[in-house]
Amino acid sequence: MPKLGDLVNAQSVLYRAKGANRREVLKRLCITAHDAYGVDADEAFESAMKREALGGTGVGEGVAVPHARIKGLTKSVGVFALLEKAADFEGPDNTPADLVFLILSPEDSGASHLKALAKVTRIMREPKNRSSLRAARSAAALVALLTDDDESSQVA
Repeated sequence: MPKLGDLVNAQSVLYRAKGANRREVLKRLCITAHDAYGVDADEAFESAMKREALGGTGVGEGVAVPHARIKGLTKSVGVFALLEKAADFEGPDNTPADLVFLILSPEDSGASHLKALAKVTRIMREPKNRSSLRAARSAAALVALLTDDDESSQVA
């Protein structure tokens, strides 16, 4: 699996995260972004919800890539969650998402925000990558899949 270690860290990966709906899932991801990166959770949540109001960020096959631009960041960061129960992110195939990757970028980012979105979407489009993430049995296994260069430590 191509690496996303430039966007996530061990504190920003959630295993079997709970959320009854898209709003609850995004709230949980934004709180995690605060804990992992020090971003303002309320601002991140408001920005992500404004983006969702423009159209769902589901990309299909059970994957969603919500995103927002917020003040105070110097680079794009991410929060990944394997959800306990899939939530509706209005994917084109009407499949609820259980793999959710929130991308937060600096308010004035242009190309870097788009590059992060493209990278995550490209990686999540691969059936093998989705299967590996869904097969993970812990947050540590998810972190290894997303960040570790040592293939032997990854969950197949």
